[in-house]
Amino acid sequence: MLQGFGKYLAEEAKSLELRMFEIGIIPGLLQTPEYATALTTAAVNRGSITEDQAAERLRVLAERQKLLARQPAPQLYAILDESCIRRTVGGRKIMAAQLDRLVEIAALPHMTLQIAPFSMGEARSLNLPVYLPVLPDRSVAAYSEAAQQGWFERDPAEVQPLLTAYHHLQVEALPQAPSVALIGKVREEIQ
Repeated sequence: MLQGFGKYLAEEAKSLELRMFEIGIIPGLLQTPEYATALTTAAVNRGSITEDQAAERLRVLAERQKLLARQPAPQLYAILDESCIRRTVGGRKIMAAQLDRLVEIAALPHMTLQIAPFSMGEARSLNLPVYLPVLPDRSVAAYSEAAQQGWFERDPAEVQPLLTAYHHLQVEALPQAPSVALIGKVREEIQ
């Protein structure tokens, strides 16, 4: 587990709202079990993690995904870089099911799903994945990670620039209906 991720998980579990931006892969909270398994199996095959670590990742992910069904459900805002939906993970069948799942999730009343299209170019305000949970006291925390390092922050002076960048991204990304249409278009292309 990357540094800071354990602290983030504790805050994610009690969040009232969660803003997330991801590059290259579908965010864990929105992954199907098959998609998540394909990612962890690839990591095992590369020697990046052990089979036990893969099993633990999948167990933690299944626990995290209970957040989607929690009552009251937190308001979720997800912005996915277009690479998330274009990068085939697990083969065509698994990826098609994952894209179908995204469309289902987008229909939830507490979910807003947007795609940051490639056409945004340099206007994309974030270059690393960022997760911003709003906590019960209405404070905002931040979690981000690079390949080998995770970073969790509660200091408002450190969190605010990330929140501002997220809001810029939210304005520039495709609205939800065109985002869902793009997901549908990509889904048709992989058949």
